[in-house]
Amino acid sequence: MKDSFLGKRIRGGGYAIKGAWLLLKHEPSIQVQFVLAVSVCIAGWYFEITTAEWIYQFIAIGLVMCTEGMNTAMEAMADFVHPDFHNKIGHIKDIAAGAVFIAAVIATIIAGFIYFPYIF
Repeated sequence: MKDSFLGKRIRGGGYAIKGAWLLLKHEPSIQVQFVLAVSVCIAGWYFEITTAEWIYQFIAIGLVMCTEGMNTAMEAMADFVHPDFHNKIGHIKDIAAGAVFIAAVIATIIAGFIYFPYIF
């Protein structure tokens, strides 16, 4: 079973859960995003948003959290490959951070569309 197709998928799922836990435990940027995600979920329950709004909200949360995780992994890889400052590595890190910024802006716009009518 260990080397079977199903066994490999189960083991891979375990690695994914471990990675998500490591992100939440050790990465301040993911911790901030997680607190924001929990906050908007609390707001969703408070305002009793629709099912469609929940879907959009979870897509936005997932987009930001996944992008932040990929950014963290890319930065760690870049630091491992070239621990000293290097312009190319800095450029790569800036692009990865830019992707997180774009995801966060999109998520903020989605939150605005969802919550603006409830608040005002």
